[in-house]
Amino acid sequence: MEFDRELDTSGLNCPLPLLRLKKTLNEMESGQIVHVIATDPASVLDFGVFADQSGNEILAQRQDQGRYHFWIRKR
Repeated sequence: MEFDRELDTSGLNCPLPLLRLKKTLNEMESGQIVHVIATDPASVLDFGVFADQSGNEILAQRQDQGRYHFWIRKR
């Protein structure tokens, strides 16, 4: 999937991946997509709740060898 920015939060634990995602989204324009890489299992729940509350859209997510990948479109 194509994306505009990549954010690698590997090795960071809650709440840092979510805080870094919020900061990155604030720097982006509406409709752009960020690819987030995380190693914290809590990111699955955290990013899901954040997307629901903020109106940003998780386009896809997958897990691969202990890493979680998310593609999120800014509202």
